[in-house]
Amino acid sequence: MSAVVQLQNIHKVYDSGEVKVHAVRGVSLDVQKGEFMAVMGASGSGKSTMMNLIGCLDRPSEGTYLLDGVDVSRLDRNELADLRNQKLGFVFQGFNLLSRTTALENVELPMLYGQKRLSSKALRERADYCLNLVGLSNRSDHFPSQLSGGQQQRVAIARALVNEPQILVADEPTGNLDSKTSVDILGVFQKLNDAGITILMVTHELDIAQYCKRNLIMRDGRIVSDIQVANRLQAPEEMKKLLAAEAEAKLTEQA
Repeated sequence: MSAVVQLQNIHKVYDSGEVKVHAVRGVSLDVQKGEFMAVMGASGSGKSTMMNLIGCLDRPSEGTYLLDGVDVSRLDRNELADLRNQKLGFVFQGFNLLSRTTALENVELPMLYGQKRLSSKALRERADYCLNLVGLSNRSDHFPSQLSGGQQQRVAIARALVNEPQILVADEPTGNLDSKTSVDILGVFQKLNDAGITILMVTHELDIAQYCKRNLIMRDGRIVSDIQVANRLQAPEEMKKLLAAEAEAKLTEQA
């Protein structure tokens, strides 16, 4: 395995008037390709700030961040936006779907801002493939208001996958979901991780973190614990079998 994320002595300081807030303090971290890591901590621990830094949504005040070998600090705003679009996919707690567009159109959206210029047919086929990966190929023409919370989050995951990112960054992706739906979504994440996608997930729930391979805990802007999950929970096999069957059916249609 090789490190896709390398943080070296990262600091993030926010200047709030006369008070300086040290959100992240000297964090060094390597994330290997294919990991599924949960980042935990209380409110104010620095976990969200660190994930924003990893997701290139913010810049460190000090230190070095290499994303797939690229020194992020040397990139200008446009280069940073291109890197996010090519290397990273984002899933948030609030879904952030456009209400007046279908599931398929929501998934197509990131490709419109990518460097590749695809035909309408290619956009549709790629978006449909990603919806199929998350088990929603039969809901592609539905609007968000016609979907359950879990289905909306699956659309958000498909949208995050559509540009084939190396890393999926998920910020409290189960925060608005009931416990059963949360496990279903974690089953989707585990299936994607099994396929080789690196996943970094912020969560404050220990039981959710137990579905990951690695748990990192932050306090006061520092990493205080970083352990491999010995007794990892597995999402129900029924969910994995369903996703696998739908993916196989899609491939058969395309053959």
